[in-house]
Amino acid sequence: MLSLWLNVLASGVLLGLVYGLVALGLTIIFGVMRVVNFAHGEMVVFGVYIGYWAVRLWAVPVIVAAAVAAVVMFVFGYLLETLLVKRFVNRPHHYQFIVFIGLSLLFTGVLLVTFGPDPRPTASQLSFHTVSLGPVTLDLARLQAAATAGLLITLLGAYLKFSSFGRSLRAAADNRLGGLVVGLNIPRVYAVTFGIGAACAGVAGALISPLFDAQPYLAVDFTLLAFVTVIVGGLGSFSGALLGGLLIGVAEAIAALTFSPSMKTALPYALLIIILIFRPRGFFGAKEI
Repeated sequence: MLSLWLNVLASGVLLGLVYGLVALGLTIIFGVMRVVNFAHGEMVVFGVYIGYWAVRLWAVPVIVAAAVAAVVMFVFGYLLETLLVKRFVNRPHHYQFIVFIGLSLLFTGVLLVTFGPDPRPTASQLSFHTVSLGPVTLDLARLQAAATAGLLITLLGAYLKFSSFGRSLRAAADNRLGGLVVGLNIPRVYAVTFGIGAACAGVAGALISPLFDAQPYLAVDFTLLAFVTVIVGGLGSFSGALLGGLLIGVAEAIAALTFSPSMKTALPYALLIIILIFRPRGFFGAKEI
């Protein structure tokens, strides 16, 4: 019984790291631009489809497909912000909500027309191999996804903390007008920020393509999952996105074992309600003044 629980908890932690990467893309966009991206789940699904097609057409490893997804989704996010999103950054939030909900529906429709509604499983050889660490046995696909996500989160955090662009990004997040006064190219910072957020979503999608079948309607689940994660961890918090992802991953695993696999989404939402009651700003969210 102990071995079963250890395996379930380890599986939840590994998947939680990928959830953290998904949430990180959402929280970076909000933290810098104060824009709530309701189409974030669709960007994750774009990554899932990129992983599916890269593995199927080119027979490349999933980690290579994730690199392709990072480049494609960064360019996509950069162009989307430059051409559309920047026009709504300074508008009231309800305008932003309508735009991003519209984009969400548009992206889902494009996926449906292009690929159809049928699930498409990604055939990765890693899914058939496991590694044992004492009493814990893990499939290599989940382990690779978690290790890559954890490494990317660490590298991105270091880059944003120590690089000159990271300082520009933090300055734009703290005081947009002050950044403009001292000569920061705020439109470029915003475009790159949105590109980074989209790339995080795309990479996460490609990494989990062996674990989730590619289908358009999966986007809603990932959008809700991302919002639950960032609210639990604290909206706009880098550390909160990681902690929230780990908590949600473990909560899903415990719910699937304790109740049934169909109930795995219930416990994370229960956790969300508890957090909203006792700590509305999340674990690492900034306290409102």
